[in-house]
Amino acid sequence: MLQFPLWKRILIIGLCLLGLALAAPNMFYKRVEQHNDAATALVKNGALTAEEQGWLAGWPSWMPSGIVNLGLDLRGGAHLLAEVHLSEVYKTRMESLWPELRNALAAERGTLGAIRRVPAPDGQLRIQIANADQLPKAIEVAKTLAQPVVTLTGVGQTDLAVTGEGDTITVQLSEAERKSADERTMAQSLEIVRRRIDAAGTREPTIVRQGTDRILIEVPGIGSAEDLKALIGTTAKLTFNQVTGTATSDDQTPGAGKEVLPDAERKGLFYVLESVPVVTGDDLTDARPETDQNGRPAVGFRFNPAGARAFGDYTAAHIGEPFAIVLDGKVISAPTIQTHIAGGSGIITGNFTVQQSTDLALLLRAGALPAGMTFLEERTIGPELGADSIRAGMIASAVGFIAVVVFMVASYGLFGAFASIALFINIAFVLAFMSIIGATLTLPGIAGIVLTIGTAVDANVLIFERMREELRRGRTPARAFELGFDKAMSAIVDANVTHLMVGTILFVLGAGPVRGFAVTLIFGILASVFTAIWLVRMMIAQWFAYKRPKTVVV
Repeated sequence: MLQFPLWKRILIIGLCLLGLALAAPNMFYKRVEQHNDAATALVKNGALTAEEQGWLAGWPSWMPSGIVNLGLDLRGGAHLLAEVHLSEVYKTRMESLWPELRNALAAERGTLGAIRRVPAPDGQLRIQIANADQLPKAIEVAKTLAQPVVTLTGVGQTDLAVTGEGDTITVQLSEAERKSADERTMAQSLEIVRRRIDAAGTREPTIVRQGTDRILIEVPGIGSAEDLKALIGTTAKLTFNQVTGTATSDDQTPGAGKEVLPDAERKGLFYVLESVPVVTGDDLTDARPETDQNGRPAVGFRFNPAGARAFGDYTAAHIGEPFAIVLDGKVISAPTIQTHIAGGSGIITGNFTVQQSTDLALLLRAGALPAGMTFLEERTIGPELGADSIRAGMIASAVGFIAVVVFMVASYGLFGAFASIALFINIAFVLAFMSIIGATLTLPGIAGIVLTIGTAVDANVLIFERMREELRRGRTPARAFELGFDKAMSAIVDANVTHLMVGTILFVLGAGPVRGFAVTLIFGILASVFTAIWLVRMMIAQWFAYKRPKTVVV
């Protein structure tokens, strides 16, 4: 006990100093945060504004700069609960299937007779044939377009359910394909929302799926729920369609396979377009703000090889014809194809501002949401409320810390002071751990820190009480110290293992604030074991080696 090796002392002191150094940036939160923002901007843009240069110089580059991320309830921000319209995916699938199915049935026109599409609910495709007695043949032709469902639960099933009645066949997605499509749509929506928010430079957003068709979105630091909705609330669905004519209203019946869409700028102007696009935004590999030949804001784009080939082939075959660029159901540009456009790149022009071209490029890079969203719940938490929460949390932590220190010093004197120093190091370790992994601190997380303050000295209380018992039995101080640590160890291990188990369960099964509480609780437990057993033991050993007291009062 009293022979504490030098290497062990160096290791313990080194870990404590490292923990203090890593936790220190949190004491200068705003300055370090601005420094990090400037460093990120430098990497991203290659240059800094004068203000950002001041931010970068505001914190030494050789110092650690990791800080704890503040959650929505501490920083303020926006909360949204969005419902994804999964049924839109079924409708889109059927619309894209129609040209292919029409061609397949037309190839059998000699047997089936004339075919025509008839009205049907969204997500269904109904085709009427002239020769009703050939309905089984039409069903057979439609089934040739079906593909196997690629999921574990859909083995042996196809993606289309084809039925017939009278002279009409009905095609829709099979149940297995609907479930598979739902999973893909939700996964894609989550990823695209995350990309859009990350591209906007926000900090530590919470984007999680809830239930079968909902997404919870919490973004600290953003101005309001309206700002967040503006960022993610549009599908940014880009298509390039063939123009077959113009119209004066959207009431005009365009005919099979066509649609009427309005011009984005000129009221009263409508275009008749082929419903099936030549190329879609899914084929984009890049989009960035640029300027056109007149110096006006525009958006440059580039296709992947498949999109570039389709785009090039179409422009080569339709020189002199108008070509519509459609964004979210509106024609933003309808230029005439002047020449063959090879290479798969181009530019979108329109009456854009610089900010609009930047936002559009951001949305196009992130990709189109596969389905629309309805925001069922929205909430804005102001930064003032977050500041109040931080202030209240700091007061609670300070009061808890002072109360524990007073109790320990009053109960155990110098040894209580050792435990109080260890408690301070313990809190520094928690902040250091959270800074390293980029954890988010929330109000429940502060509650976890306060709970850690209250329970971190439990191990020392057990040790000190055991020391008292041994001293009362007449043990020498050195022997009492050794037995105090050794005999209290089993109780300390049992208590902390059960705490760790509970914290782990909360982290695995919980979500949001519950996980924030669990993180600080787990880190606090691990840090308290180290500080209570090793740090306090080293301090007592060093004190005893220096003082060599004959009697000790614990």
